[in-house]
Amino acid sequence: MASIRVREQTGKLFFDFRYRSQRCREQTALDDTPANRRKLETILKKIEAEITLGSFEYARYFPGSSNARKFSEADAIRGKINKTITPLFSDFADTWFAEMQAQWRRSHIDTVATTLRTYLKPAFGDKEVGSITKAEILSFRSHLAKVRNGKGKPLSAERINHIMTPLRMILNEAADRHEFTSPYQGIKSLKVPRTDVEPFTVEEVRLILQTVRADYRNYYTVRFFTGMRTGEIDGLQWQFIDFERRQILVRQSLVKDELVYTKNDGSFRSIDMSGPVYEALRAQKKATGQFEYVFCSRNGSPLTHRNVTQRVWYPLLRHLGLRQRRPYQTRHTAATLWLAAGEAPEWIARQMGHTTTEMLFRVYSRYVPNLTRRDGSAMERLLIQTLNTSGPSDEVNSHA
Repeated sequence: MASIRVREQTGKLFFDFRYRSQRCREQTALDDTPANRRKLETILKKIEAEITLGSFEYARYFPGSSNARKFSEADAIRGKINKTITPLFSDFADTWFAEMQAQWRRSHIDTVATTLRTYLKPAFGDKEVGSITKAEILSFRSHLAKVRNGKGKPLSAERINHIMTPLRMILNEAADRHEFTSPYQGIKSLKVPRTDVEPFTVEEVRLILQTVRADYRNYYTVRFFTGMRTGEIDGLQWQFIDFERRQILVRQSLVKDELVYTKNDGSFRSIDMSGPVYEALRAQKKATGQFEYVFCSRNGSPLTHRNVTQRVWYPLLRHLGLRQRRPYQTRHTAATLWLAAGEAPEWIARQMGHTTTEMLFRVYSRYVPNLTRRDGSAMERLLIQTLNTSGPSDEVNSHA
């Protein structure tokens, strides 16, 4: 344990501490007095803190010490060793990428591959992974802030963070395997501005459902009143529709034409059907019940959401004079309608696939009234009172 001690022969105080598993004793010219002890103990605490943080520089405190020269020479040798034995960033990144693929979805594999190819390898590929510095990382991130995306706009803070994440993982893993200090330590993610949700009002929902093409009315009814994500509804199969219990079992998602498990444990859930959803699915069963997917093309293949968005969704909003919003706002709409109806936050969170109510209050806080209901009945009453429609058409054919 570090301490301030006195040398009996001279009566002078000295430091006694351990650094890099070695005992270090450094003499001072101060006499053994209470004031001098307090002064040195303050310095010793600072030394111990810097040793713990890895920022201690021996020569700065004891410039003439033989220990300072010894540790400086050891650092120089260590630097040379690190420089010669660490692989190129490009080679180590390929190794890391190959090892990580087993735990990723195909869509995430494609995203990381694009990030490596487009951003990380051009910037760091020919550098030895152990030689990359914190300054180079920050310079790279600063450069990303000036890059334009496909629409000619600067990359968002969120996008930059997503690019930096594989870099952080690669450098941290390389540091662990090749025994050097990761230069990414202390670098925090950029702050991402909170995105305000843009849900539709219940009157806008009623207008959309009355006007949309008949063969998509059931599809959007389910989207608006279940809060399902795009991949979840596009990958919904009849085997996961339980009419007896009036539940939709969310078990998988369609991502880049591939059925995958839901994104996390919370997303693996059962959604209670409201009256309009139940009737919409009953009507849809007559149209596509012979196929595997609930919402599909004439040949039974699942919908392509980009095609639906461009051919059906955006033209409909323009026709109705409504502000253009992504189809994902149907999910936000379901949440805000449940809140407006007075449903319990815990019940809403389960329907949405959230494990806690934290996100519910953070994202939809301004839509939260006095909540008392717990069973979905308040939403049911709101829909019955507001939606003045005759119900989904039974005369629906498979989608074009």
